[in-house]
Amino acid sequence: MLAKITVADYMAKRLITLTKETKVIDAIKKLLDHKITCAPVIDSKGQLVGMFSEKDGMRVFLESVYNQGISGMVGEYMTTETIHIDSQASIVDLAEKFQKSSVRSFPVFHDGHLVGVISRVDVLRAFVAI
Repeated sequence: MLAKITVADYMAKRLITLTKETKVIDAIKKLLDHKITCAPVIDSKGQLVGMFSEKDGMRVFLESVYNQGISGMVGEYMTTETIHIDSQASIVDLAEKFQKSSVRSFPVFHDGHLVGVISRVDVLRAFVAI
């Protein structure tokens, strides 16, 4: 049963996105306001250029302590090497990827376009829904 469930069935489709020029404090506020663990960073053409996550926010936090102030843009802190997940991939295959990775959320693509984000919590939602 679980093997037939796809990533598209449980991914977040209403994306909260950022740009490289977004102030890091504003990015962190967006993560908190929307109760999400990460947000895709897109360019002017809507192409994914990175992800800004809670972990990146921790780096901002620590640097602000040492530098006595919060400054910087998302482009300075975002993760640029991302693992892409296909929207039609099995949720079971995704669970295996999560098991092997410290990443908590992955961007989801369909036909080369960013269409969503899926997190560990989404996989667990699929599991308890069966």
